[in-house]
Parts: sequence; structure tokens; C-alpha cells
Amino acid sequence: MKFILDTIKGALIGIANVIPGVSGGTMAVSLGIYNRLISSISHLFKDFKKSIATLIPILLGCALGIVGFSYAIKYLLANQPLPTCLAFLGLILGGIPVLFKDMKEGIKKSKNGRLTAANVLAFLLLFAFAIALPLLKSSDDTLMILTATPGTMIILFFMGVIASATMVIPGVSGSMIMMILGYYYGIINSITSFIDGLKAGSISAMAAQLGILIPFGIGAVLGIFLISKLIEYLFERHTVSTYAAILGLILSSPFGIFYNTNALAHFTIPGFLIGIILFAAGGFVTWYMGRKHA
Repeated sequence: MKFILDTIKGALIGIANVIPGVSGGTMAVSLGIYNRLISSISHLFKDFKKSIATLIPILLGCALGIVGFSYAIKYLLANQPLPTCLAFLGLILGGIPVLFKDMKEGIKKSKNGRLTAANVLAFLLLFAFAIALPLLKSSDDTLMILTATPGTMIILFFMGVIASATMVIPGVSGSMIMMILGYYYGIINSITSFIDGLKAGSISAMAAQLGILIPFGIGAVLGIFLISKLIEYLFERHTVSTYAAILGLILSSPFGIFYNTNALAHFTIPGFLIGIILFAAGGFVTWYMGRKHA
């Protein structure tokens, strides 16, 4: 049952990583598996068996979520942006009670036993950062179709490092970073084209996309591993400030979601009502699943 539950949580994290403005790291925090995920990645070689047992269902679900939702995201954001964004907003904000609980425990264990000016500053700085970041997004994604040239493959490796590192940081959307850098739709198209080639049994179609996806994937694995080490250090040495920073990122996420998808421009009463229902359902699902993290 735990394997299935972790696979579902992994799928939600994968789906979140595909949505521009939605943070996979935030989703992991909301679902109550963030610390366990970071610890397993950073201690992969030190405690291999335990780490692999933790990572397999989460990464399996994550892969399924990314591949499956790469198709759905095009339709949903084009045709139902408001209900889609409200659903994911509910999934994100539903995890705040779990985060508050962990933060309170961190405050109790801290030297001062209360919030400090440094904690508040960490919250404000990261809140402001997450608000400012979407404003950098250009109106066009300049590389909608990627070709596997040597230069592009090198760039994609570094794009993978950057995107995966930001995917792990709660409140920062890796897909939004990819949009800012101009590679979001190119990667999404490569994923869907590879799956289309796989379904058609076309080796040439798959091979053309592997030249794009392999360097990006290698960079992504390296980025996740490096940033996990950093985040684990921050949790150990600056626990409350780290939680405060994450909280600032999470509370600013509604702006990033709605700004990047332009969902409010498609406001309709039926869409809004459906979205509110999905928001409540998503919040309940995240709150309920987050309680299972212990």
C-alpha cells in the first residue's frame, strides 16, 4: 500500500513539474515526502538499499506523471486554464498545515525557541523572489522545435542541470525556468514526439528525440543530486529559516501560476465554479496524503 501511495505522490510531483508556475518541490512538501526524498537522493551511495527503496516508487510515479501529463497539459491550458490552475493551487496550498507543523517543531528545537529576524527575512526574500521570477518570462518560447546538434546537446545538458535543480526547490517552478530560458515547449514536444515514435514503433523517430532527451536527462540527474546536498545542509544548519523560505515560496505560488498561464483572462462562471470544486478537492487530497508522511 505504501508503494502505491508513494507512486501516486510521485505522479503528482511529476505532473506539477510540467505545469508552468507550479513547483514540483512544493508539491513534494505538500504531500509530506520532501525531506524523505531529499535525504534518499543525497544519501544514495551511503545508504543505497534504503534510498533505492524510497526512490523507486516516487521516481516511477514522477516519470508516469511527466510523460502522461505532457500530452494533457497542452489541451488543459489551452481549453480549461482556470479550472486547471485552481486544481493545482488547491493541491499546493493543502500542504501548508503539514509545513506549519514541521516548522513549529523546528522552532521548538531551535536555540531561541522562537522566530527570529533572520527567519522573517528569509520568508520575505524568497516570497519577493518568487513574485519577481515570473515577470522575467518572455512572451515567446524561442525554441519550440529542437534538433540534436552538438551545440544544442551541450546547452540541453546545462538546461537539465538548471531545470532539475529548480524543480527540487519548493516554490520555484522548473517548467517556468525553462520557459524563461526558451526551452519549455521544445522539451515538451521532444517528450511527446518520443512517445509517439514509441507507439508507432518508429526507431528513427525515437532516435531523433533521444539526442535531445539524453543530455537533458543526464544534466537533470546531476542537478537534482547537487541541489539535494545543499538543501539537506540548509535543513540541518538553518532549519527554521529554510522552512520560512519555503513557506514564502509556497505562499507566492498563486501569482506565478496565474501569471504564467494567463488563466484569469479566460474567466467564466462555470469554469470558476468547477475550479473551486477542484481547488477544494485538491486541497483535501494533499492535506490527507501529507498526514501519511510520517
